[in-house]
Amino acid sequence: MNNKFFANQLIKWYEYYHRDLPWRQTRNPYYIWLSEVILQQTRVAQGLPYYERFVNTYPTVFDLANAAEQEVIRLWQGLGYYSRARNLHQTAKYIAGELNGVFPPNYAGLLRLKGIGPYTAAAIASFAYDEPVAVVDGNVYRVLARVFGIDKDITGGEGQRQFSKLASELISREHPATYNQAIMEFGAVHCTPSAPDCLLCPLQQECLAYATGRIHLLPVKDKKTKVRERFFNYFVIVQNGRIAMRQRTAKDIWHKLYDFYLTETESNVQSIDEFSDNQFLTSIFSQTILTPPSRIFTYILSHQRIQAQFWMLEASPETVLNLPSDLTFFNEDEIENVPKPVLITSYWKEHFF
Repeated sequence: MNNKFFANQLIKWYEYYHRDLPWRQTRNPYYIWLSEVILQQTRVAQGLPYYERFVNTYPTVFDLANAAEQEVIRLWQGLGYYSRARNLHQTAKYIAGELNGVFPPNYAGLLRLKGIGPYTAAAIASFAYDEPVAVVDGNVYRVLARVFGIDKDITGGEGQRQFSKLASELISREHPATYNQAIMEFGAVHCTPSAPDCLLCPLQQECLAYATGRIHLLPVKDKKTKVRERFFNYFVIVQNGRIAMRQRTAKDIWHKLYDFYLTETESNVQSIDEFSDNQFLTSIFSQTILTPPSRIFTYILSHQRIQAQFWMLEASPETVLNLPSDLTFFNEDEIENVPKPVLITSYWKEHFF
C-alpha cells in the first residue's frame, strides 16, 4: 500500500469523525503534556475532568511546580498509577526551575525529562511542534497489525521494533500532528479491539486482516500479566471523634497516599484470632471496642486484585493508646483533604457519611 494513501485516508476520516477534545485545540506543550500523562492507562471519559481540573488549578507549569506534592496527589486521586503524579510534579519543577518554564522543542530533548518516554515525547513533539515523529500506542499497534497483517508479538522487542519502523515510514511529513491524532483516534473509536466497524472502514480494501478473516486475532499479545491476589485487613482506630491514619512510605502501591493501620494476610480472615501473633493488635483489642468487620471491598489494579476488610476500634477518650509512630489522628475535615486510595475513599464514604 502506498504510504501517502494510508496517511491521507486516516486524515480524511479524522477530519470528519474526530472527537472535540480540549487538548486538541492547543499547541501549548504544557497542556499537551498534561493530557498525555493523564490519559496513560486511562479512558478519555475518565481523564477529561481530571485534565480540566489540572488546567484550572495549575494553568501554567510554574503553578504546578510551586504546588505542594500532596496537593498534586490529592487532585490526581482516583486516577491510579500515582507515580505519574509524582513524576509530573518533579518534571514541572525541573522545567520551571532549570529551563525557565520552556519545554524542550524537540523529541530528543523531551525524552530526557523524567517520566516522559518515547510515546509521550513523540506526542508532544508532533502535537506542539509538528515534528514528524510517529506515536506508537495500543491503538496504533492494533491499526497497523490489522491493516498490514502483522502477527509479531507487540510485547516483544522484535515486534515493537518492527511496528516502530513501520509507523515512522507511514507518518505524514506534511501533517504529522494531524496524522498522529488520526491514527490513535481511528484505533480508539473505529478499529476497536472487540467491535471494529469494518464495513464502513476507509481502509477495508487494503486491510489484510479483513481479507484473511483475522481481525480478532490481531494484534498478537503473548505476555499475560499475572495478577497477584492480596488480602488487606484495615483497622480504623477512633478516639475523640478522630481517626488514626498513616502515610504509605514503602515501595508498594499507593506510595505517599494515606490509609489506616494495615496488616496483610494470605487469605480473607475469618476471625480476629488470626491476628494473635500481632502484638500491637493484641494490645489494642484489649483497650477498645471492636465492631464486626465490614463487607469485603474489592479493588482491581492491572497487576493486582485486592480484597480488603475493615475493623473499627473505638477507644474511650481517657484511654492511653500506644500507637505505632507512623499513625496520626486526623479529624474528618483533615481526612477529606489528604490523598487516599479509591479503596479507602469507598469505605470512608460508606461508613462515615
